[in-house]
Amino acid sequence: MCFPCSPIILNTLIIKITWVEITAWVEKHKALTIFMLRFLYTLLFYLMVPLLILRLLWRSQKAPEYRKRWGERFGFVPAIPAAQKVIWVHSVSVGETMAAVPMIKQLQARYPEALLAVTTMTPTGSERVQSVFCDSVYHVYAPYDLPDALGRFLAKVHPCLLIIMETELWPNLIRQCRHHDIPVVLANARLSEKSANGYRKFSGLTSPMLKDISCVAAQHKNDGARFLALGLTGTQLEVTGNIKFDVNLDDDVKSQAELLKSQWRGESRRPVFLAASTHRGEDQIILDSFEQIRLHCPELLLVLVPRHPERFDEVAELCLQRGFGLCRRSSGVSPSLNDQVLLGDTMGELLLFFGACDIAFVGGSLVPVGGHNLIEPAIWAVPVLSGPHLFNFSEASRLLREAQGMAICEGADAIAEQIVALLQDVQAAERMGNAAKSVTDNNRGALDKLFSIIEHQLS
Repeated sequence: MCFPCSPIILNTLIIKITWVEITAWVEKHKALTIFMLRFLYTLLFYLMVPLLILRLLWRSQKAPEYRKRWGERFGFVPAIPAAQKVIWVHSVSVGETMAAVPMIKQLQARYPEALLAVTTMTPTGSERVQSVFCDSVYHVYAPYDLPDALGRFLAKVHPCLLIIMETELWPNLIRQCRHHDIPVVLANARLSEKSANGYRKFSGLTSPMLKDISCVAAQHKNDGARFLALGLTGTQLEVTGNIKFDVNLDDDVKSQAELLKSQWRGESRRPVFLAASTHRGEDQIILDSFEQIRLHCPELLLVLVPRHPERFDEVAELCLQRGFGLCRRSSGVSPSLNDQVLLGDTMGELLLFFGACDIAFVGGSLVPVGGHNLIEPAIWAVPVLSGPHLFNFSEASRLLREAQGMAICEGADAIAEQIVALLQDVQAAERMGNAAKSVTDNNRGALDKLFSIIEHQLS
């Protein structure tokens, strides 16, 4: 028996069937597009391997450590026993590594049965891990974002959780972890508008990659909003704050800083100006401002700390060309009155240096690098100066400026003017330093929120 079918019902069925087919085709096409983009990305990465090796050789001319341990970058690492529980923490360089130190120490205390595998990409980051943790963690360089390198690494290390510090996102790494059921937490995550625009240009890779992340613990709601705009879902996002505010200064560190400050100031009690984490192009500006300041305060000691160790000798030569008496921290000798500049040519002492100075300038901000850690000097109640390029620390700089704990200086004249004013008005300098410290005191707690996320992923 046949039942008549009205044209409306027939058309509705045709439209429904067609729409289902179209939707299915679109989804299939989308998956194919993502696959092809990943394939092309991976192919390009493999083709770039010779260039990566040449880059390591080029960088090793000034930093010989780049010539070593290449096998680790391709996943050839020592195996960890399969029965061992492993938590993997990845921090790119020295800045992220120092931010991760309190978290790693708490992980060791809370999960004593677990081995912490800590990876970095740079020798400076590697040096910090080895110096702080010695043999208490498993440390190697992180593998390149190549499927075979990642496969070898994961087979040898077999982590149960990956914690990535700040914003180190690699498509194959995230995908491989998802494939092996390894949760991925992006900790202390920040995403500037500049970086977001860069990721947006490759949305076909970025959006699927973000969806494979278990949780993004963002420093600020603005960072979180940028991640959401790139494809992260609301259920994957937690705004925890910046764990750099949670640094604690123990009595031993305070004592060391007090002793160092006494050595630097000497019997004349000379004031100390620290210029920290400077980049090429900034040292000249700092030295220009220092020459101006010395017209008003000739006894001032400048402690100049380049960001990258391969630039130590270059900056030392700049100081000598200006006719300054120079003392190097690595010599172990305290500066005399004939030394106008102390070159901070050691690693891992910057937090201590902030505690031994009277005024601090934080570099990477007079040139468009995006700034460096403004929180460390603030913890010591030291007045903070910076250049205008602060997109990597936009929230911290906003809080410090609103509290009048920092000043932004556009160039040598502005830096000199600000420092002279603070040196001549000790009470104003003290108010500025205390205001900076109040910001750090009022913004603690991010580490506890982060651990709630970590515990959930490990449960």
